[in-house]
Amino acid sequence: MTPHSTVGDVTGPGNLDWQPVVPDLVADAVTAALGAWPRAADAAVAPIDADLADTAAFCEQYAVELDDSANCVVIAGRREGVTRYAACVVLATTRADVNGVVRRRLDVRKASFAPMADAVSLTGMEYGGITPIGLPAEWPVLIDAAVLARDVVVIGSGLRRSKIALPSSALADLPTAEVIEGLAS
Repeated sequence: MTPHSTVGDVTGPGNLDWQPVVPDLVADAVTAALGAWPRAADAAVAPIDADLADTAAFCEQYAVELDDSANCVVIAGRREGVTRYAACVVLATTRADVNGVVRRRLDVRKASFAPMADAVSLTGMEYGGITPIGLPAEWPVLIDAAVLARDVVVIGSGLRRSKIALPSSALADLPTAEVIEGLAS
């Protein structure tokens, strides 16, 4: 059985010390977004070892099931000389359909993972900690419907040294969220 701790209405998975979100445990862009987001009180944050931020190592070390972890990846595609970005939120056990579903949604010929330097500079977040909370306002946040089937999911905090847990339903309430059936396989 996986241990849990509760903060407000969030029961965080694993053996982490979940606590109310504080600015020093999340990226500045995340802090700013949480200040304007009605579901912010539903989130909890836990410090982790930054060297264990990658999903597999994180889940193993902190006893979080892969199915309770959601990854956020930044996708880029070009059309008529303009780069279009989107963020995709998928369960850690799946992969986003970048050159099918995401490419069509961005209306580009080819889509791929954004270069690390671009993802970091455009989001104001650390690579390996990018989260759907606090992304640029013009980016769609594409969420695989399977993510919303989980009670609580663990996502990045914008920093490699912490993670956020929140009810999965809160993700659908992000300002530019689009829930897509079959975004990932």
